[in-house]
Parts: sequence; C-alpha cells; structure tokens
Amino acid sequence: MAENVSTMDSKQYIVVELGNEQYGIDIQYIDNIVRMQRITRVPKAQHYFKGVINLRGEVIPVMSLRMKFDFEDEEVTGKTRILIIKPDAQASVGIIVDSVKEVLTLENSMIEKVAKDIDDERAAYLSGVGKHGDSLISILNIAEIFMEKEVENA
Repeated sequence: MAENVSTMDSKQYIVVELGNEQYGIDIQYIDNIVRMQRITRVPKAQHYFKGVINLRGEVIPVMSLRMKFDFEDEEVTGKTRILIIKPDAQASVGIIVDSVKEVLTLENSMIEKVAKDIDDERAAYLSGVGKHGDSLISILNIAEIFMEKEVENA
C-alpha cells in the first residue's frame, strides 16, 4: 500500500497560458485539446461564450477564459487552443486558451490554498497556487468556473 501514497499525494495538471499568466487544469477534466476552429455564434449568450463548435458530430459550447476573467479578448495565434473539458459525466465545454505549455505533476505539498476574498470573483475560480521551480501556477477550480452565478434580486 505504501507505493500508492505518492500517486495519492500528487496530481497531474495541464498548464495553459492566458497572457503572461500560467494556469493549471486538473488533467482528469481534460477530454481533448484541439486547434482553434470556426465558432458559430449563439444569440443572447453570456459575453464570455463565443458560440459552439462541431467536434466529431458533437456540438460543444465554447467559452473564452480571458473574457470570463475580464481580461482583454484573445488574439488568435497558431498556439491558440480549445480545451474540451468534461466537468461532469454528461456535458462537454470548450475553453479557449492562448497556449498549452505542458503536463505537470504537482505534489499536494507544492500547492498553497487561496484565501477566498468575497470581493474578488476571480479568486473563487482558483483552488490554489502551485509552485514549480521559479514559477507560480494558478490552479483552476473547474466546477466553479462553469457554475453560473445568477444572483438577481426579484
């Protein structure tokens, strides 16, 4: 049973870039990584939803992580990718990132939890910050990113 301890205490993350920032996404949520392609717009969608793509017969909604985080809109380059994420067993959602850097294994001890600041909505999208060499990687909380926060006073 001792040999399982090392795998239980670490996780693999896909490291992606948005601008100058690096973000880690738990590899268990990644279904596919595809090149940027034509996205069909959908009327009356949230500003960060770019539309839908057809991936091998499956219609997948695509969102801009940059727009969700209130960054400036992405500039599509040869490195731009759409990560197909499966936050649960049924749904697939595409997220646009500037580039995919690497797959990284981080020990749990290398990840600091993020203090939740009620005023900073973006902090809710992070589950921690991982230390890798001299760089810091913000670990994304996938469930939180895809949850809709529609709090309206009726």
